Amino acid sequence: MIKREDNPDFLNSFLDYSATILNKSPNSIKEYNYDLAMFLKFIKMHFNMTDETDFKEIKIDDLTIDTIKRITLEDIHAFISFLMREYHSKSTTRARKVSTIRIFFKYLSRKAKLIDVNPAQDLETPKLDKRLPKYLSLEDSMKLLNVTSNEDNRNTERDFAIITLFLNCGMRLSELVGININDIDFEELKLNVIGKGNKERTIYLNKACVSAINDYLRVRPKEGIKHDSKFSEKALFLSERRTRISNRTVESIVTKQLMAAGLDTRKYSVHKLRHTAATLMYQYGQVDIRALQELLGHESIATTEIYTHVSNDQVRHAVESNPLANI
Repeated sequence: MIKREDNPDFLNSFLDYSATILNKSPNSIKEYNYDLAMFLKFIKMHFNMTDETDFKEIKIDDLTIDTIKRITLEDIHAFISFLMREYHSKSTTRARKVSTIRIFFKYLSRKAKLIDVNPAQDLETPKLDKRLPKYLSLEDSMKLLNVTSNEDNRNTERDFAIITLFLNCGMRLSELVGININDIDFEELKLNVIGKGNKERTIYLNKACVSAINDYLRVRPKEGIKHDSKFSEKALFLSERRTRISNRTVESIVTKQLMAAGLDTRKYSVHKLRHTAATLMYQYGQVDIRALQELLGHESIATTEIYTHVSNDQVRHAVESNPLANI
């Protein structure tokens, strides 16, 4: 929940612009607010404009555009250094904040015309660490599905459908939570989801997904569903309180099932199930990288390419297949 009264007017104007003109999702707006509030608190501290020693308690609602005009590229670099030094921020976290700061100053200089010089114009993105995504093997994926389907509780069908959609479709957590029943086309075997950047895309359903959804719909509560701002009556997945299931509840379900399957919950999570679906489709389904990009809703093909890694067994087989191997 964004407390607009804690923000200076120019920050709220930027958030309004991002929501209405750039059509950014509520989650993106929250991230923008968090990143920029943190940056502006640092600026007050960096410019010796506060006596507050607790960084979290620094107020920014009194900041004026005159202070923003004083900010230079070196000040922004100092903020990135502060993140590394004090918060041990990962390169991905720093890159997100850099992106937010760039968009913010572009708005202030070009759209709102509140500043004459854009200090972030030459701001570079931190080099990202290249790491292979963690994912479940085919064997572990089947084990997770078997454990979930055989669990004896009143939510078995719901939980199995959730795990099945994650492992087969590679959707994001927010996308799964946001599914409405009328988003599903049972004749065409597909559903529409709202992904990052508030972009709608189509996900095609295989037999396993359709079967799991139908099994759940047969037992999904039909009475006592709350009529609320989350449109719970339309939601595919419901919580025990008969409201649209929350991100946290889904994460809890996945963690519980991973533990039941004997899988390391420090290594695997909801997002790793997305990695698993993408990797299994690429390795076993010979899926074209462009088709995979479309399925996962990636804006850049470079993001999808992390799933084109090969297993150690494939590398070993390639070496052993060398015609010189037996000479």
